[in-house]
Amino acid sequence: MVPPEGAAREGAPDGLPASGAAQAPEAAGALVDIHLCVGQGVPLKRVESAEARADFGLWGDRHAWAGNARQVLLVEQEILEALGLAPGLVRENLTTRGVAFNGAPVGARIRVGPVLLEVTGPCRPCALMDQIRPGLKAELVGRRGTLCRVLQGGILRTGDPVVVAREG
Repeated sequence: MVPPEGAAREGAPDGLPASGAAQAPEAAGALVDIHLCVGQGVPLKRVESAEARADFGLWGDRHAWAGNARQVLLVEQEILEALGLAPGLVRENLTTRGVAFNGAPVGARIRVGPVLLEVTGPCRPCALMDQIRPGLKAELVGRRGTLCRVLQGGILRTGDPVVVAREG
């Protein structure tokens, strides 16, 4: 996706619009939910905002550490709705609406508000999904979400715009 003329940040290597830049409605989705994994086997904690740190992840999330390919997990709300699942149930950190990034290639960039993410790959469903609902692991193949690392940190807030560039 190429931003409208003049919408890219000056000197920005990512080619994505800066947070708050004017965009056509079809060019951006929105961040609808933020969840932190505060411990193994415990329900995710829903928050209104979270601090994303470069090459670390979301402050307070158990998957946050330098070099981790799973610093942030994004899932499209439309996928959750199609499967009858609530946000956070499949243990994603960020639930988005109105923008498709599932299947984005490794290296693609996703801007969520002021935060720049880089896709590290798809999230493969694990056996834990069948504990949520029998057969869910199979239903989620190819739709489990997108794993990312944080390239540029900032404060994420529900309602932030989400923009995807397919190029890495």
